[in-house]
Amino acid sequence: MLSYDYLVMAGTQGMRGHRKSDRLIGLVERLRLPAVFFTEGGGGRPGDTDIPLVSALDVPSFALWARLAGVVPRIAVVSGRCFAGNAVLAGSSDLVVATRNSNLGMAGPAMIAGGGLGDHAPEEIGPVSVQTRNGVVDVEVADEAEAVAVTRTLLGYFQGALPPGEAPDQAALRTVVPERERQAFDVRVVVDTLADVGTVTHLRAAFAPEMVTALGRIEGRSVGFVANQSMRMAGAITAEAADKAADFLELCSTHGIPVVSLVDTPGMMVGPEAETTGLVRRASRLVVAGARLRVPLVGVVLRRGYGLGAQAMLGGSTHEPLLTVAWPVAHLGAMGLEGAVRLAMRSELDAIADAAQRERRVRELTAALREEASALNAARHFEIDDVIDPADTRSTIAAALGF
Repeated sequence: MLSYDYLVMAGTQGMRGHRKSDRLIGLVERLRLPAVFFTEGGGGRPGDTDIPLVSALDVPSFALWARLAGVVPRIAVVSGRCFAGNAVLAGSSDLVVATRNSNLGMAGPAMIAGGGLGDHAPEEIGPVSVQTRNGVVDVEVADEAEAVAVTRTLLGYFQGALPPGEAPDQAALRTVVPERERQAFDVRVVVDTLADVGTVTHLRAAFAPEMVTALGRIEGRSVGFVANQSMRMAGAITAEAADKAADFLELCSTHGIPVVSLVDTPGMMVGPEAETTGLVRRASRLVVAGARLRVPLVGVVLRRGYGLGAQAMLGGSTHEPLLTVAWPVAHLGAMGLEGAVRLAMRSELDAIADAAQRERRVRELTAALREEASALNAARHFEIDDVIDPADTRSTIAAALGF
């Protein structure tokens, strides 16, 4: 554990302080110990005279801390003001826990003013309300006491199995998906029901909420959950959602945590506006992250598994996961079913002059395609491994992962 002391020169990083932190970081690497860094502080210390220097750009602290990525779990705890070098240490960590009174920024007021960018109060710079929405902060907490409790929980996910926890009533999963295909539902209920009671921690919840990422336990074993959230953007994979999921898959892969992917997506977000977000690169990165997983992946298609978005959620293919199953209500297709009908049958539909009759024909063709695209039919064609009772999902996952 490392911590700056805000009572000493506002927690700034003096040269002797760097030597002290570097010594412990070196031991962390040698001993392979998980590390927690309380990073509150103002960054570099202008005018430091402890050691002769010109630029101090040869300080190794940032490289040493960053080099621990993939070696040990690193959690940063931010409370109060965390600027410049302190913020870089937080941002270089695997997970960031921040209290509601935190401000996190690449520069504090003095450096901003020195750069000719105006005078700003510390509270204006990177408040938690901003840093949770943009994905910088993984977990927002009320105060330092809660931060420590959450950090203990997060560390636990990386440190082996616990005795099996209490299982929620799995029969509830049979009714969680609405009968109306276009009605949204909260996929977090599915995550909480699959996991041992009280073991789920959601990460980056306010960032790209159309994608849910969470750590939890099944039968006492750590599991990562990635899921499409139909309550936001119908569960489409936006550029931010792809970033969020890819980052999470890399975290789980690096630290040996198997992944459960809960699929309910119409596919990648499309359209001119979506393309302005760098969607091609960012969405494709999710495919790369899934294909490079070094841990088991289990895929469960809850309702809709359409197009490249569904493939991305499953490591690039329905046959990439260790096991890919679907619930009976699920449908799989190259794209949304009605859209596929309108595209493939355009000539026939254009030949129908009466608009009402044309729409009736669309509904008829879509219903026929829905039967063709059913999960059961996909399983018959061996595009997925099985169709299961939703109430058996937890036990199926546990068996596949060897729990």
